[in-house]
Amino acid sequence: MSETTLRPYDPNAEADRRTLWELKTAFETELGEMADNEPKAATYGAKLTDRYRSRWLSWVDRCIEDDKRCLLFAVEDCGAVGYIFLLPERLAFIWDSAVVNELYVVETRRGDGVADALLGRAIEIAAEQELPLDRLLLDVSHDNSRARRFYERHGFKPWGEIVAKDL
Repeated sequence: MSETTLRPYDPNAEADRRTLWELKTAFETELGEMADNEPKAATYGAKLTDRYRSRWLSWVDRCIEDDKRCLLFAVEDCGAVGYIFLLPERLAFIWDSAVVNELYVVETRRGDGVADALLGRAIEIAAEQELPLDRLLLDVSHDNSRARRFYERHGFKPWGEIVAKDL
């Protein structure tokens, strides 16, 4: 096992764009597989179209323009093994907080400290943001007990609940 280093995502590097999309696809696919109902699982899989990819990567690019540190890769000799996407400060008023939009680590590297390193760095960056409330939040499924334990270990506590309505 090689040493894990954290580095910013480079939106101008095609290899980074491919890698990020591969990790994002794995993230979304696993969310769908964890879904407690078929319609939710189908929704996660169906959205991963070329159009979605283009729009999502463009949105990531706009976030990176605000703060190059908002998307970090965890990299080892074999390549990227995870990423964290912290929304830039200008979006803090959405939840009046800093927001971890996504944290993903490949299955073979879970439990090895990769997620700890990514989240630790995101917490440092979030602490530097000028926020309405000094708080970092994220969304985690009730069914994902492993992730819930991970976040609790890092001091996260339940805060509200997200509800959704199809448009």
